[in-house]
Amino acid sequence: MTPARAADTLGMPEAEMRALGHQMVEMVIAHLVGRAEEKAIEVTDRASLEAVIGGPVPQEPSDAASALATLRAHVIPKQQHGDHPRYFARVPSPAAFTGILGDWLATGFNSIAASWVGGSGTAVTELVVIDWLRQCMRMPEGTQGIIVSGGSLANFTAFAAAFAAKGRGVVYTNDQTHASLKRNLTAAGLSMSDIRVLKTNARQEYDLDALAQAIRADKAAGLKPVMVICNAGTTNTGAVDPLHAIAAFARSENLWMHVDGAYGGPAALTAQGAQDLAGMELADSLVIDPHKWLFQPYDCGVVLVRHPGALERAFAMSPEYLKDVMGGEDSVDLFNRSLELTRKARALKLWLTFKTHGITQIAAGIQAGMDIAVRAQAMVETQPDVWELVTPAKLAILTFARRGAGPQDHERLVAQLTEEGWATLSSTNIMGRTVLRLCTLNPLTTDEDIRATLGRLAVMPVFGS
Repeated sequence: MTPARAADTLGMPEAEMRALGHQMVEMVIAHLVGRAEEKAIEVTDRASLEAVIGGPVPQEPSDAASALATLRAHVIPKQQHGDHPRYFARVPSPAAFTGILGDWLATGFNSIAASWVGGSGTAVTELVVIDWLRQCMRMPEGTQGIIVSGGSLANFTAFAAAFAAKGRGVVYTNDQTHASLKRNLTAAGLSMSDIRVLKTNARQEYDLDALAQAIRADKAAGLKPVMVICNAGTTNTGAVDPLHAIAAFARSENLWMHVDGAYGGPAALTAQGAQDLAGMELADSLVIDPHKWLFQPYDCGVVLVRHPGALERAFAMSPEYLKDVMGGEDSVDLFNRSLELTRKARALKLWLTFKTHGITQIAAGIQAGMDIAVRAQAMVETQPDVWELVTPAKLAILTFARRGAGPQDHERLVAQLTEEGWATLSSTNIMGRTVLRLCTLNPLTTDEDIRATLGRLAVMPVFGS
């Protein structure tokens, strides 16, 4: 006879759970189908939203369906919608429904991917996905990796592996390196005196002569160079450092070569991207963010390290309270590959997307984003009286300027477009000049989306210098 269980004070009747689940699914699908009619971004002020969702701590139960509807109506709209076809700011996140499904599955089953005993099925899935990504990025057999929250933690994880292998010393970056990587280095214990930020050339790429000169100077001063950080698609312009040349130089100098391909790396799945990113596969460590150009929902970042065991040397631990959950000789305890001990099973969404669509369709989605940027460039160039192209389309990013705009005008244009919410893009600084920037990763973006966005920007007032 099955013993009676205590009442679940946080449970719900089956019918109510089903109804709430259907309510949520309908909300998400309605959003996905109609997202182009919604705002690309919407910002609230704290006081007005707190008046709706705040107040005293709830003491008694209330209707869950009503609470869910409140979140959908008042909270969810007040954000950037990275899956919107007119979201061109920073780096979009045009998540595929298969990725959303995989994420729901992991959440619904409260799936963990930390120890082998605690989640052998999810661990195997993550190892499979890591090896698929290893093959997609053309890195050698034996490359290992881990899925983390995003590029920031992925780069930090790679740096820890590098320092475990090489020891600490001087690290070389350039002025297009993402700001989070410099923060990671200092968080890892380096002082600013150990970090070299080198000026890039006119293409926003490493100047190899300047890199070699900086290393010679540090060696002459008795310092120890340990790592060079390269870009495979900068956030500003999509620039790619000369990876083949840097790889050869790094080998000759016994340096760890790290490549940040957080947004740009997946473009290697296309013919043009593979050409642009040639040499990326030579990295000692490589970071990509599947929640960007592999069409996954937040959060999902990946670090790949070509040296087996390097991640474990940086992070492995074996306290007495974990001995019962650690696997045997042929298993992998994924908590020993990063700072995360408790880890959601992030690989399920990637596995489901890869399995459902295949690389061919995923690559086609990436190529579509690159093609959109090329057509956007053509639209800019056909109106030379209105626009000036600053950097050409590269890995789905281009930058341009409004004729007659003054130093603060481009920020004003971005702010006004963001306030309207119909579309949004970024401003950035290129060689001391503030410009406009489009990032077109979403394959749902149409030429009319670009044309209308440029049209709105073209009629907004500018004040000049």
